[in-house]
Amino acid sequence: MPLNWFFWDSWRREKGDQVFRRNERPQPDAIEVIIGPRATYSGALRSDSSIRIDGVVESGLLETLANVILTEGARVNCEIRARNVSIRGYFDGVIRADRVELLAGCYVRGALHVNSFLLDEGATLEGELHMRGENAEGSLDLPADMKTPVVLPDAQSQQEPEFE
Repeated sequence: MPLNWFFWDSWRREKGDQVFRRNERPQPDAIEVIIGPRATYSGALRSDSSIRIDGVVESGLLETLANVILTEGARVNCEIRARNVSIRGYFDGVIRADRVELLAGCYVRGALHVNSFLLDEGATLEGELHMRGENAEGSLDLPADMKTPVVLPDAQSQQEPEFE
C-alpha cells in the first residue's frame, strides 16, 4: 500500500468518514455563496446557506433559507426571498423576508414585505414597506378578496366602482 494512502486513510478515519457527506445541511449563518466585487450575475440563485453580494446582480431571484448580505459595493436589481436581509449598498426590487436591515449608506428602492424592519440613520428607502406581525401565518401577499370596491360619495350609480 502506498504511503499516501496510509495518511489519507488515517485522516479519513479521524474525521469519522464525514469527508464526502454533502447531504448534510450547512449552518444557516455560514456564507457559502459570494458574488465578488468584480462579478456580475443575472438569473435565479437558490441556496440553503447565506449569500453575500459584493458585486452586481442585474436581474432575477436570490432565494435562501438563511441570510442575504449586500455590502457597500453591491448593486442589486432583483427579487430577494430570505430569512434576513442586510443592506449597505444599492438595491432596486422586491424583498420578502422575516427581517430587513437598511444600514447607513444604503439606497433601497422598491417594495419590502417584512415581519421586522430596521432603518439606520443615513439609510435611504424610496418605495413601499409592508409590515405584518411576527406571528402572522400564510403568504405575504394580500388575498384577492381583500380588494373591495370603493364607492365615492358623489359617484353616480351608472359609474363603475373604483378599486383600491
